[in-house]
Amino acid sequence: MEIKKNIPNNTVTRKLIDFEQPTGNVYESVNIIARRANQISTELKNELNKKLADFSSPTDNLEETFENREQIEISRYYERLPKPVIIATEEFLDNELEWKIAEENKKE
Repeated sequence: MEIKKNIPNNTVTRKLIDFEQPTGNVYESVNIIARRANQISTELKNELNKKLADFSSPTDNLEETFENREQIEISRYYERLPKPVIIATEEFLDNELEWKIAEENKKE
């Protein structure tokens, strides 16, 4: 997954009006951001597991696991990444997300 370089690692205070403008409702915007954050989290977890799977073997003991520097560096890289919610919020505010709002069934 490609992550932009200009995303802050810390939380940033935002104006609620910035979230309301794209959808017309703050709560819909937060729901969209939360769903995207779940997608990002799943993608990052799968990516990390694929990279770490190369290092696992059934004969590894505890000492060999702690001595593998490349595995430690990969883990540190993912620990330093911004949280998925921050990434999703930046994507939403930069108008990089597309979403559809389901129509409710109306009985007449």
